[in-house]
Amino acid sequence: MTMLNKLPLLVLGCAATMNASAAQVHAAVAANFTEAMKSVVEKFEAETGHEVVLSFGSSGKILAQIQNGAPFEVFLSADQAKPKALEEAGMVHSGSRFTYAVGALALWSTLPDFIEDDYSRLSSGDFNKLALANPKLAPYGLAATEVLDALDLTDATKAKWVQGENIAQTYQFVATGNANLGFVALSQIMSDGHVTEGSSWIVPSDLYSPIRQDAVLLERGADNEAAIALLDYLQSSSVAHDIIHSYGYETE
Repeated sequence: MTMLNKLPLLVLGCAATMNASAAQVHAAVAANFTEAMKSVVEKFEAETGHEVVLSFGSSGKILAQIQNGAPFEVFLSADQAKPKALEEAGMVHSGSRFTYAVGALALWSTLPDFIEDDYSRLSSGDFNKLALANPKLAPYGLAATEVLDALDLTDATKAKWVQGENIAQTYQFVATGNANLGFVALSQIMSDGHVTEGSSWIVPSDLYSPIRQDAVLLERGADNEAAIALLDYLQSSSVAHDIIHSYGYETE
C-alpha cells in the first residue's frame, strides 16, 4: 500500500482534531492552475483547518527553484517530466506522484466574434500578434507549437509570435490587447464550465500531446500532515474534482 493510499484515514484524524493539529504547507503550483488551485485551497482550508501558502509560476522555473533549495513541500507541475526529474534526483517522497489534472488548450481573443470557433482567424493572418508561452519552459507553450505544426502554420505565423515566460504572462499579453490572439490554458478563460469573455476556439486534443499535470510530495514535506492531506484532497475529494472540472480540466 502506498503512502497516498493511506491518506484518507489521516485526513479523518486531522478533521477530528483540526484545532489542535492544524499545520501549514508551502505549495508551488504551475501558473495555468492558479484560479482552480485558489478555489480548491479555499475549500480544503475550511474543511481541514490547515493553511496553504501558494506560490505560482512556470513549471520550469519552479523546478529550478526546488533544485536550488526553495522551501516548497508540494509541487503541482504543468507536466509529468519535471516531477519525474525530481523523482530521479531523490527529491520526491516515494509513491506520491499522481496526475491531478489533464489540461486543455484554447485559442483566445478578448474581442467578441474575432474567433469563429475554428482556426480560420489564425490561418488568415489577420491579427497583430500571436501570444504563446515559451515552449522550453511551459508545457502549454509546447502544446501550442505542436498545434501550429499540425496545422502547418508555424512558418506563416512565427513572425507574429510573442512569447510569455509562462502561461500567466501569455494570458496577460492577450488580456491587455498587446496581442489580439493567443494560445492560453482553457482554465484561464473558463469558469463554471463556460468561457467568460471574448471569443475562443477550444483546440481539439488530437492536435497536441496530452497535458497530464502531475503533483508530488517533496521530501522536505514528507512529515508534514498538511502537505499529505492537501495531496490526498486533490486526488480523492469529489469537491476538489468538481472544481477542477469547472475550470475545463479532466481528471484521471
